[in-house]
Amino acid sequence: MFRRKSIITILAASMVLSGGAVYAQTNGAPNGQSATAFDNKIIKKISADNMYNNIALLSEQPREAGTEGEVRAVKYIEGQFKSLGFETKVLPFPIYDYRTNHVWVKIGGADITGTAPRAFSGSVSGKVTKQLVNVGKAKPEEIGDEVKGKIALVERGDITFIEKVQNVLNRGAVGVLMYNNSSNGNAFGQAQEGQNIPAVAITQTQGLELVGKLKSGPVEVTLDVDIEKIEKTSYVVEAKLKPNKNKDTGQIVTVGAHHDSVRGGPGANDDASGVSAVLELARIFAKAPIDTEVRFLTFGSEERGLVGSSFYASQLPKSDVNRMVAHFQMDMIGGRDAGADNPAGGLIMYTIDGKKNLVTDLGAAAGLRTMDVAIPYGQLGRSDHQPFHELGIPSALFIHSPVEPWYHQPTDTLDKISKEKLQQAAEIVGSSVYQIARPDTPALENARVAPGTVDYDFEDRPVD
Repeated sequence: MFRRKSIITILAASMVLSGGAVYAQTNGAPNGQSATAFDNKIIKKISADNMYNNIALLSEQPREAGTEGEVRAVKYIEGQFKSLGFETKVLPFPIYDYRTNHVWVKIGGADITGTAPRAFSGSVSGKVTKQLVNVGKAKPEEIGDEVKGKIALVERGDITFIEKVQNVLNRGAVGVLMYNNSSNGNAFGQAQEGQNIPAVAITQTQGLELVGKLKSGPVEVTLDVDIEKIEKTSYVVEAKLKPNKNKDTGQIVTVGAHHDSVRGGPGANDDASGVSAVLELARIFAKAPIDTEVRFLTFGSEERGLVGSSFYASQLPKSDVNRMVAHFQMDMIGGRDAGADNPAGGLIMYTIDGKKNLVTDLGAAAGLRTMDVAIPYGQLGRSDHQPFHELGIPSALFIHSPVEPWYHQPTDTLDKISKEKLQQAAEIVGSSVYQIARPDTPALENARVAPGTVDYDFEDRPVD
């Protein structure tokens, strides 16, 4: 693991510029090193029992996108927001299931050996026979012009499936053959509407065999995919908490989690835990004085490739985007067995570009105040902070990493949830959001009592 070391310091200047935002010395707490009275307006009211009870209800059945399980969760979440008096909206969007009639992969005219190949969710039907080109993990810098008119051999990992398909499509590829980056079979892959090339998943062993063959010369591959497309509906739940018009700074801060689970999985930690914290913070902020609009969001179809959050971001008016100053995403924040032996139970803040921003600045400072640990940051996509980052909004994912062995399994159940970790993450996110939304920090740059910034580490920590 690579780690840039730094010494935790509280900047004692009366006004400090960091991550594009200005903070001031804490009023009433020496050097800002302990939870302030302002923090306590939020964190003392957070109930891990409430969160645990919400996880229990949400994880009674799987919540796969487009199923009755998701609809049940959406109705419950919306009902909770409505009971708090929020301006609430459920936003439907289309998703697609696919019935596969056949998926054939031939190497030099012979069927691929071993595990039967699988089509990506969202792959189109089609048959192509072309030379294979190895493009690594299909990051833009790895893809040359030689992939034009060819089939791209891609390794899973680092960026989303949809990005990989789009990157090779942009360079003129006519098919995608992706192999796993672990020994966990080939049940993976997502393409999106408009990515009109066949995309097929194979095992790590099969992929590495092809990598070896390509070193010896050209390899001709046939992809033959026959799929029927079935439209379903998934949802985003949005709840707006608006400040008094006389105090409104015009800014918006968003707090999100995804409410869907994988097929057959109860998803207690992934991500009923994040949803439970969104609901709990909504309950507390409903009675807190604020000068900033706070939006509480839960997204469907995260497990299909961030489809719900991407949809939400795409339909936002430009005027809203221009007012959004931060997005806090919570995903898998209650895993008893997550985090390994890392400090703070393994809690880390991931950004898309691996750079600090307003969200990580606030999160690190809140961690130091609430639990004497400046939470580290790292670089990772794979969750719903990504579409907000792409809109230019400072964003970060809060998660305990590395994830637990029950990740994406039917054993991701309530008994694996830690109330202590739920409390920890909710306190840090709640305190951070309140630094923006509380009335004595108007528009942040005019803040007089916000805690000082802290130095905090970058960690190159894999999530799984």
